[in-house]
Amino acid sequence: MEIISYVGKSSRSRKFVMPDFSAFSNGISSVIPKFSTLKKRPHIFSTEKTFTYQPFSPELKSFDVQKVRKPFNIKSLLTIVGHSVTLVQDYIYDNSKRCFSVFLISAALVAAGFGIYKAAYRFINFTGAISLPSEDSLEVLNKLMASFALEGTVDYDESGKIFNSDSVSKVQEFTQPVTYQNYTVKSGDTISGIARKFGLTNISTLISVNDIGNVRQLAAGQKLKIPSIDGIVYTVKPGDTLDGIVKKNGIRLDALLDVNELYSETLTKGQQLFLPGASLDQKTLKTAMGDRFIIPIQAKFRWTSPYGWRIDPIANVRSFHTGTDMACPTGTPVVAAMSGKISTTGINRVYGNYVIIDHGNGYQTLYAHMSKIIVSKGQWISQGTRIGLVGSTGYSTGPHLHFTVYKNGKMIDPMTILK
Repeated sequence: MEIISYVGKSSRSRKFVMPDFSAFSNGISSVIPKFSTLKKRPHIFSTEKTFTYQPFSPELKSFDVQKVRKPFNIKSLLTIVGHSVTLVQDYIYDNSKRCFSVFLISAALVAAGFGIYKAAYRFINFTGAISLPSEDSLEVLNKLMASFALEGTVDYDESGKIFNSDSVSKVQEFTQPVTYQNYTVKSGDTISGIARKFGLTNISTLISVNDIGNVRQLAAGQKLKIPSIDGIVYTVKPGDTLDGIVKKNGIRLDALLDVNELYSETLTKGQQLFLPGASLDQKTLKTAMGDRFIIPIQAKFRWTSPYGWRIDPIANVRSFHTGTDMACPTGTPVVAAMSGKISTTGINRVYGNYVIIDHGNGYQTLYAHMSKIIVSKGQWISQGTRIGLVGSTGYSTGPHLHFTVYKNGKMIDPMTILK
């Protein structure tokens, strides 16, 4: 019985020890004649003969026993599965009341856990909705942002031309060869201030001649080459001609020849020419001046509320949205859209945890509703530096980044500067 029970319940092999009666059976068969023999010769079995009993001790032998396995096939598998399903159905049917009670208790526990999670999440990430004053919400938010942003001073236009430069600059005839002098940058200098000091009318000139990749990286003690006239440096490419260069940059051929002291129209690859009166294209100029911003969320996100008028998602009234929103999970890194100085960090009931960066070129950017700030006031940062983590603090309905841009003290649509 032990062997039968073991084989039926276990899949492992096991060693059993059993007595071997084979020798005893062989001995009996040698003494007791076979039935066929007795039938033919009954006289060999006589009551007169006696048998001598010999004690017998069976020999113990060990052998392995393991569960008998049936060969695998689809039919047997489906049979077993179907049998199991039937057993489960019968069990549920026989215990339907208990199973229903367990289901209700489990659902209640899951709902309670989810409710606790949402309550904890809201407690951590929300400061609660605010009641805006009766005055227009745009005016309220605009005043608040105005107190955040530091109004920058920019005295040049989109093409790099310095405002009112014609009245203070000398007349540039472009008839004499260009000459250069050196200047050492002093503390407090600006690119436009240096240009004005030497009678230049466009900041493109200093940027091009000195191959400045980022104006804000200029530092006191750095030496600059100052040309005697406005213009940019151009490197000749294969196939270039004087006529083509003149037409492309809108300059006069005679001025190009005089300024560069050219006596032949033959150009060589890599030759550098000074193009008098020309200026950098806006894309190159914006890059050098730090006007080309990157999107402050580099991970996957979803654009939600754009800049402009909308129905407030909390107050359900028409209001002006002061920036653009990027929805993404809490904890997503927020990076600086452009290099600059951290001018303000803090927390309030409108923007929650916020950071404002002064980019030093008339631009300020606000990053709001963050769950965590990882920079400090006064810190200089590069474009792409992490400044915080996405959250839902302040006047918010869910985790997202609110991004506001100020230019020269006025709010603008962030999409106009994001690439």
